[in-house]
Amino acid sequence: MFTLLQTETAATTESLIVPDSVQKAQMADAIEKITTTDYSELLSHLATQGCWILLKIALALLIYLVGKCITKWIIKLMNKGLKRRNVDASLASFLRSMVQVVMMFMIIIVAVQTMGINTSSFIALFASAGLAVGMALSGTLQNFAGGVILLLLRPYRVGDYISAQGQSGTVAEIGMFSTKINTVDNRVIYIPNSAISTSIIDNYSQPKTRRVDWTISIAYGDSVEVAREQILKLLAADGRVLTDPAAVVFVSELGNACVKLSVRAWVKGADYWDVFFALNELFYTELPKSGIRFAYPKMDVNVINK
Repeated sequence: MFTLLQTETAATTESLIVPDSVQKAQMADAIEKITTTDYSELLSHLATQGCWILLKIALALLIYLVGKCITKWIIKLMNKGLKRRNVDASLASFLRSMVQVVMMFMIIIVAVQTMGINTSSFIALFASAGLAVGMALSGTLQNFAGGVILLLLRPYRVGDYISAQGQSGTVAEIGMFSTKINTVDNRVIYIPNSAISTSIIDNYSQPKTRRVDWTISIAYGDSVEVAREQILKLLAADGRVLTDPAAVVFVSELGNACVKLSVRAWVKGADYWDVFFALNELFYTELPKSGIRFAYPKMDVNVINK
């Protein structure tokens, strides 16, 4: 066995050692091939391939430029159509951005395919990256989807006074991920769109008119008719109170120490708080002049001496 291995090793070593004569012959053959090669054919082939590549690059650039012009034309048509239909500015801007992004993505894909590059791998890569990013930013995407719903359904607009998620204020901005509201004490609050789009929203500015309610407690023994007459007179004197529907005053409850009168009047939405506070003060200052007493809790204590 050992003798056989030695024999094979010696044969392999002899096959690796090339004689000088053979090496010289191989070198001469290689030099002859180099000197006899037709370089004009090679250069012609390279020039043909280069022109074809340049032509494809030029065609891809042409597709990109033409596609960009078509995208601008489509955006202009969208702007005219959205303005004609009086679409909200924030919704129109969102739609324009979405259409522009989709169109440019399609144009780039077509241009890359024209250059002869296989885009299936790129699309698969983008899809995988999008899935990974989407899983990592699931909350952010939910807020984005909520923003889309708000822009499409329009439960409120910029400038409306709303109440949602335990917060109340005037809508200052409807963003893609959150809604910005300003409170009456000048605080700025950002509410995530995913939360506000699935919650109960009170929009106080959407209706053109609102009903203002007061509850006035008068003492037992005072005339309800006199109180009603004076209250309606005060309401009629304020030009902000609407006559249709007419204001009403009625007895809502007979309490332990007072008779409760409910007052209801209709005003424009913008005048709600001004009318509410102004009439509160007038009720307090003017009703006692007509002999109406405001009831308040009281207790009689009888002391028995034994």
